[in-house]
Amino acid sequence: MVPEKSLVLYKNRPAMVTEGGEKITLLVAGGETIKVREKDIELLHRGPMKSLGELEEVLEEGDLVGTWELLDQTEVPLSELAELVYGVWNPRTAWAAYKLLRDGLYFTGTIDGIKRKSPEDVAAEKVKREEKGREAAEREAFLSKLKKLSPILPSEQRFIQDVEALAYGKTDKSKTLRDLGRPETPQEAHRILLAIGYWSPMVNPYPYRFSQSLSSAKIVVEAPRKDEERFDLTHLRSFAIDNAWSADPDDAVALEGNTLYVHVADPAAVIGPDSPADLEARNRGATLYLPEGTYRMIAEEALPLFALGLSEVSPALTFKMDLADDYSIISTEILRSWVRVRRLTYQEADEALTPEGHDPSLAGLFAVADGNLKRRLKAGAVSIDFPEVHLGVTETGVTITPIKDYRSAAMVRECMLLAGEGTARWAIRNQVPFPFVAQEVGDLPTDPLPGLAGSYQLRRCMRPRRLSPKPGAHGALGLGEYTQVTSPLRRYTDLVCHQQIRSFLTGKPLLSSEEVLRRLAAGEMAAQASVQAERASRSHWTLVYLMNHPNSVWEAVVLDRKGNRATVVIPDLALETQVAIKADAQPNDRISLTLGQIKLPELEVNFRQF
Repeated sequence: MVPEKSLVLYKNRPAMVTEGGEKITLLVAGGETIKVREKDIELLHRGPMKSLGELEEVLEEGDLVGTWELLDQTEVPLSELAELVYGVWNPRTAWAAYKLLRDGLYFTGTIDGIKRKSPEDVAAEKVKREEKGREAAEREAFLSKLKKLSPILPSEQRFIQDVEALAYGKTDKSKTLRDLGRPETPQEAHRILLAIGYWSPMVNPYPYRFSQSLSSAKIVVEAPRKDEERFDLTHLRSFAIDNAWSADPDDAVALEGNTLYVHVADPAAVIGPDSPADLEARNRGATLYLPEGTYRMIAEEALPLFALGLSEVSPALTFKMDLADDYSIISTEILRSWVRVRRLTYQEADEALTPEGHDPSLAGLFAVADGNLKRRLKAGAVSIDFPEVHLGVTETGVTITPIKDYRSAAMVRECMLLAGEGTARWAIRNQVPFPFVAQEVGDLPTDPLPGLAGSYQLRRCMRPRRLSPKPGAHGALGLGEYTQVTSPLRRYTDLVCHQQIRSFLTGKPLLSSEEVLRRLAAGEMAAQASVQAERASRSHWTLVYLMNHPNSVWEAVVLDRKGNRATVVIPDLALETQVAIKADAQPNDRISLTLGQIKLPELEVNFRQF
């Protein structure tokens, strides 16, 4: 039985027993009364106590060191420790002796059996506590400096690591920011790192925030078999046409009479479903294209094996489409092939249309593209055109180059659309479970504006695309059925398409619709994170570029207006923003803007009409 007025220990806190019984009533610090079971407490002193307040009365220092030296190997209860140190045993000294035990510097054990620590243990603990004290003092000095946003010393960098981890999105907490009373957000962490000069604007945190790997896939794939049965299409004049900075050409086009050939890189020749390289590509979802570098979903070493035009003859998967006079598809055949590809930039391909550089093969491809665009527009396709730029980042800074609207870029796009349309029909006809792309179009304006303002109106009517094993119309493209098959080196869903095609062509078991759907879900989730990282990175580097051009004047086009606020696009930056404008500015009008404030951590920028 625990007597009333006794001192007990409850959850490492002192308490006074006010009433016994089956449930014991305790008075704890702060005046709260609670009922507990006897097994939940430890008796420190039988009392009687007057109040818990007497535990705070001043107590003479006592002979702590002498007691420690005296005990040597002897084990004593708490009462004897209190008498040795303080010369008396009462509730006050019982609580003081317990705190000495809990402190752990000189003594160890339990209330019933306390031993002294060895001299070596005491010395080591003192060193540890001194180091901890120094660390606490240095951290306090660091926090004081950080409050003033002053630069920190190299020796203090260890204290900023949790802030940097939060800015990178590797954690969602920061003790440093919490101690400063600051919001624990990546934006606040980023702002502080910039303010103290620990980060420069050239640090891009967004790939890390979206869990992207800044290295290409590691699993090296074998070269395709040279003895595999393939159609020899090397006699065709085939062209891989892309931007001047492109390093991974995965498609090429050729025309023979009314037959369009779209050759596509063939990594599925060696990357089968659920192989290590397939799983790695699925986890990435897509190749990550950042202004500062490209990080591929298939190992870099595979590029010369499969990219078209990097060797004299390349293996390919060829989509052969016979076209009608209105450029609709009569039939589609898919072939494993060998092709000889000539690489051209968009500029070089456009120059081939001039009288000086006229190339009949290319001219025929342009005619096919023009005809297919007319056919799609007649079927209700929506044409949206916005400015694009190429962002580049080097150690010396950021460059932004507007992308010229080349006719050959439109030609390649139309050929790829034909390949997607033809393959979708091929998959339906052959009952091959396949990823189809569909998109509904919302209510379009009856009389859309011309120019960029009109494209803005139309874009706002577009609904999200749908990727599904069930075919459906792609209203925005004006196609009854559609899929994407022309980028298996950089889009995982395209690789899945190629794996299904290859299984069908070679008589191997096909993935079921459910298996295709599972792969789509995993690949698209990963690809979406990649897209988010790319968009945020482009915004980041655009703002860095603006920071380096603070006095520039930018020409903007008004897209939409509400009151004195307008949505505008700056074509030279491919940047859309909102500004306050003067009364006379209307959609499609061109206005001049100057830079206002940039908030890099928030990816925010504002402009003023000049």
